[in-house]
Amino acid sequence: MEAGDPQSRYAVTLMAGAMAGLSVDLSLFPLDTIKTRLQSSQGFWKAGGLRNIYAGIGSVAVGSSPGSAVFFCTYEMIKSVCYNSTSHKYQSFVHMFAASCGEVASCIVRVPTEVIKQRTQANSNLSSWRVLQTTIEIEGFRGLYRGYFSTVFREIPFSFIQFPIWEQFKYIWQTKQGSPIKPWQSSVCGAIAGGIAAGITTPLDVAKTRIMLAKKGTMAASGNIVPVIKDIWLEKGISGLFSGVCPRVLWISIGGAIFFGAYEKTKDVLLSVRTPL
Repeated sequence: MEAGDPQSRYAVTLMAGAMAGLSVDLSLFPLDTIKTRLQSSQGFWKAGGLRNIYAGIGSVAVGSSPGSAVFFCTYEMIKSVCYNSTSHKYQSFVHMFAASCGEVASCIVRVPTEVIKQRTQANSNLSSWRVLQTTIEIEGFRGLYRGYFSTVFREIPFSFIQFPIWEQFKYIWQTKQGSPIKPWQSSVCGAIAGGIAAGITTPLDVAKTRIMLAKKGTMAASGNIVPVIKDIWLEKGISGLFSGVCPRVLWISIGGAIFFGAYEKTKDVLLSVRTPL
């Protein structure tokens, strides 16, 4: 199978996405832990403060690669199909649609990982395995998908903002220099796009965190994002809705650089190898 044929390209996309997701999640895990504890209803210090900053990393190591691989494979497939029937002026909408489809698909893999990770981060005396066992014992397998719709509700607006900006920045840069952009240039575009999207969508992220951490039977545990946002607003106002915005923006900006840089670099390396995959 040559590196240029469609099947090979999708295989490369799958592997590049897996490498990108794992790289960013493992390298920036402490920032993610701080963000989760800042957003926890019990407060930063009661949720663990700066102790056991790598609590929950086991679930990320298992679930990060497949989630990112599914996202990028879906994104590239939808984008390539739509490009053939869409003029350039509508390509931003193609990126939005493709990214939304990618998020819906990847969240099937990502949400159970996120549930276990965040509960471990907020209860650092427990291991990821123990949190998984407890979740299944108390809530069944449905508990692993607590917050699925709130996660999708967060990720779709995030992708609506991030991916068109990333693609547009790449297009502008490529046009100005008159040659395809390099992986490091793609990573710069990804960092800027990710930071912008992260800041705007922080309230949705706070609500998603509250839903995933909520005790069974509470209002937040129902997974309805609107009353959760309303409750946060009544409790802490605008500062509550933007809890953890600084580490979130920092994490996603740096993460965007690593994520898109690793994705493009891995693709370049794999596509340059003309051997069977």
